[in-house]
Formats: sequence, structure tokens, C-alpha cells
Amino acid sequence: MLAPILAATIFSTTTAPASAEEVFSSSNRAKQRIVVRVDVSEQRMTVIQGGQRLYDWDVSTARVGKYTPRGTFQPQFFSPNHRSSKYGGAPMPWSVFYDGDYAIHGTDAISRLGAPASAGCVRLHPDNAKLLYAMIFEAGKAETFIVVQD
Repeated sequence: MLAPILAATIFSTTTAPASAEEVFSSSNRAKQRIVVRVDVSEQRMTVIQGGQRLYDWDVSTARVGKYTPRGTFQPQFFSPNHRSSKYGGAPMPWSVFYDGDYAIHGTDAISRLGAPASAGCVRLHPDNAKLLYAMIFEAGKAETFIVVQD
């Protein structure tokens, strides 16, 4: 319950861009700006930097009975060797946390990518997660937008 209130407060006091086009047109730093689009219905991620579409990857979002939050977010913190405190220490390599306990991270369940399988996080192939982590870390939290949509 607190998360929607907090999100409403944050987004009412700061103007979060609604689209990649708005993100790219808003400043001179647009060349470095990253937009990570997660399409939950397609189980795909698109990575755009400086207006250029660089990558399209399979992901796994929430399985039945779980939920992946929708909206526009910015990275909150990085954890390259994270282990889940909720799911028995499950490895979550190259984690980029964007909404409380929700993160984009690598997975060892590679065969399940492209289908809903997670507890709510966005799972990626570990190689792709490492690349994305490095890109976001270099560009910075303020220059990265994570858009999760149906």
C-alpha cells in the first residue's frame, strides 16, 4: 500500500517521462541516456541508448500468482553479486534494483527466458545482465529510465 502512495508522491513532484522520445528530447545529455523497456506481455526487453536501439533480449517476469510492477522507474542501487534474502539465497547476479525489492538481474534459469518464471523481478541471461549493469552504471542512475509495461 505504501509503494503506490510513495510512487504517486515521487511522480507528482518530479516529472518522469512517459516515453522514450520525451526522455531523449529533454536535455543535452540525451546521447548517454538509457531507456530500458520491458514488455511483460512479450517477455522482451529493449535497450535504447542515445535514441539508438541497441539490444532486444528475452526476459522472464512474474509467474502466475506473482507480480512485476508496471511504470517508469530509475535505478535505486546496484549489487553485482546479490543473493536473495527472500528466496533461499538464490543468486541474482548483476542486479539493478529499481523499485524496492524488484530488480533486473541475471538468472541461472536460462531455459525459462521468454516466459513468465520469476517472483516479480526481471530476469535476463547473465551475459546480458552484466552488459546492461555496466551500461547503466556508466551512464548513471539519473540518466537511466526503466519502463515496464504490458
